[in-house]
Amino acid sequence: MAKRELQMKKRMLAILVIFTCIAVLLILRTGYLQTIQGEELQKQAIAQQTQDKQISAKRGTIYDRNGKALAISASVFRVSVSPNIIKEEKNADKVIDTLSSILELDRESVEKKVNSNTYYQDIKRKIEKDVADKILEADLAGVYVSEDTKRYYPYGNFASHVIGFTGDDNQGLNGIEMVFDKELKGTPGRIVSASNAKGTQMPYKYEQYIDAKDGMNVVLTIDEVIQHFTEKYLKQAYIDNKVAAGAACIVMNPKTGEIVAMASQPDFDLNAPFTLDEATQAEIDKLQGDEKKNKQNEALQKMWRNKAVVDCYEPGSTFKIVTASMALEENVVKDSDRFTCTGSKKVGPFNISCHKHAGHGTQTFEQGVQNSCNPVFMELGARIGADKFIEYYNAFGFRDKSGIELPGEAIGPFYTRENFNEVELATSSFGQGPQVTPLQLISAVSAVANGGKLLQPYLVKQLTDQEGNVVQSFETTVVREVISESTSKRMCSILESVVSEGTGKNAYIKGFRVAGKTGTSEKLPRGSNKNIASFIGFAPADDPQLVCLVLLDEPNGDQYFGGTIAAPVVRDILNDSLTYLGVEPEYSGDEVASTEVMVPDVTGSTVDAAKKMILAQNLKVKVIGNGEEIISQVPQGHFSVTENSTVILYTSDTESLVTVPDVTKLGVNEAKNILTNAGLNPKISGIADGDKAGQVVSVKQEPAAGEKVSQGTVVTVEFVHTDVD
Repeated sequence: MAKRELQMKKRMLAILVIFTCIAVLLILRTGYLQTIQGEELQKQAIAQQTQDKQISAKRGTIYDRNGKALAISASVFRVSVSPNIIKEEKNADKVIDTLSSILELDRESVEKKVNSNTYYQDIKRKIEKDVADKILEADLAGVYVSEDTKRYYPYGNFASHVIGFTGDDNQGLNGIEMVFDKELKGTPGRIVSASNAKGTQMPYKYEQYIDAKDGMNVVLTIDEVIQHFTEKYLKQAYIDNKVAAGAACIVMNPKTGEIVAMASQPDFDLNAPFTLDEATQAEIDKLQGDEKKNKQNEALQKMWRNKAVVDCYEPGSTFKIVTASMALEENVVKDSDRFTCTGSKKVGPFNISCHKHAGHGTQTFEQGVQNSCNPVFMELGARIGADKFIEYYNAFGFRDKSGIELPGEAIGPFYTRENFNEVELATSSFGQGPQVTPLQLISAVSAVANGGKLLQPYLVKQLTDQEGNVVQSFETTVVREVISESTSKRMCSILESVVSEGTGKNAYIKGFRVAGKTGTSEKLPRGSNKNIASFIGFAPADDPQLVCLVLLDEPNGDQYFGGTIAAPVVRDILNDSLTYLGVEPEYSGDEVASTEVMVPDVTGSTVDAAKKMILAQNLKVKVIGNGEEIISQVPQGHFSVTENSTVILYTSDTESLVTVPDVTKLGVNEAKNILTNAGLNPKISGIADGDKAGQVVSVKQEPAAGEKVSQGTVVTVEFVHTDVD
């Protein structure tokens, strides 16, 4: 008996110990849950008892410098479902059928989301109001329609590589949209409401509304008008010259560093950034699997590539601006110095050619720049020396990123000091060897134009709130002084002579003093017959307002020299842009003497009175018909023509039509004679009036050959100098 009682006591003691241990563990666990995990568990409990719906913030607008909206957020809607409520209401089939039909979605995909175990599911985003209204009219329990936003670009392809685009979630994926995504996107709001154990929403009093904070606006330095000029002329050059590897253009204010225009070709539609051109897509569609996917991604990346910022190239003769500036600043060349070009120069074991194989003969320093003579620049490079050359190369910013507000900015390779010997120095002096970006080059040339200060180029002028208040401004940043003001002035004068007398004649603009430099570089590997044609120019030469660089990569037209096909593009952009900015032209004596005259409007006048008015303007006159009163005239009144043009006056409804002859690929006199003999008025463009020296040939005409036009119609013929590099 005693033994049995002892066993019982032991058993009870064991049970007591077990229960005590369990109690202690429970106390410890409870304490742990309350003190250590309490906050997290509370959050989970709240999450299970609340419904949390996000409210999209309005993405900020991107404006040009004058307040023109370039990227805006339009109001659209999103459709979402609450699977818990749909299960409770037992209306899943109706919801699935209705949503898949109205939203034009695959039924299986909708079914998967409706029957999911998640609290909240987006069915479709960015739907228009008329579709949203149909969903609301269906009045489906567990289905919600909330406000959403969609990014919209009113000008389609405009400044596509600068502005960039957003993805489905309104996140910036390229350009300014990407770099300033944080500032643009704002902070989403929320609607938090309580729910019961079944997931059913509780009454309104349990709801908390957290306002969305709209994003800031970005004001660019881009001028929408100048950007349009830039894109128009660059695209035409890209097409006309059958450019295979793309084209780029930058227009910069050299006094501030502001980029007022930047364009690359080919461009793309910002409203459909994942859509390739039909020809490219057709080729990709022939592929299968990973190969197709990789080619698709490769084609998109190529289309989105901002050539002006991320591509490095050999600048060729445009780099001679930098070399000449170095030489002047270091006082290793004087205006009185004479150089002799025989067509080549021996450097070490190599005989390095000039672009003019016959040689330029004896010339001054200024003439050497005008002629873009390689031997002159090789001599300048030798005088500067390798150490100083590298020092200036770095100072001009070619070994640094500029800090432009765009993704992917590149830095081109350059020689180490150990590998930079006399041959490398010689070729680098005329732009063969250095690898630079268009942005780096235009920044360096802007320093030459503005008095010697290297400025940081920038694209964003201001950040503003939704009321237009300025939150942050971006100002001109001087990186360093590279050359003196006196060197800058001398270089501006020399570069102006390159346009007026040298290889840059095709950049000439009547009334505006244009300075600039041509460039034609052979791509690697040498002998591939692939070239880059470029021109960089600024105006007015004595007070530069704009610097413009145009680059055409692998032109395959009749010409490939930068002075022939890139210089006219810079000319047209600068001409239109300076006129738009209100820069007054200043005509030289020769230009004033050959200034065009305005045709007077003589309709309704008698024949005698009309003749007197026309002859008084140094114009010729021809009357067709036997009437006494002028009923029509060609050219029309207030039309600008050159002196001695013929005005055709009609006194009857009979109109004399002529066929426009083809005057392309001809000299000035020949083209004029053919048009005049056809009863048409020639108007010469692209060259200085009366400038027929060198190799001048017509490249374009408007109206085109073969068109039927009225006798007396003005035919504009564009000429270019072909004796350029």
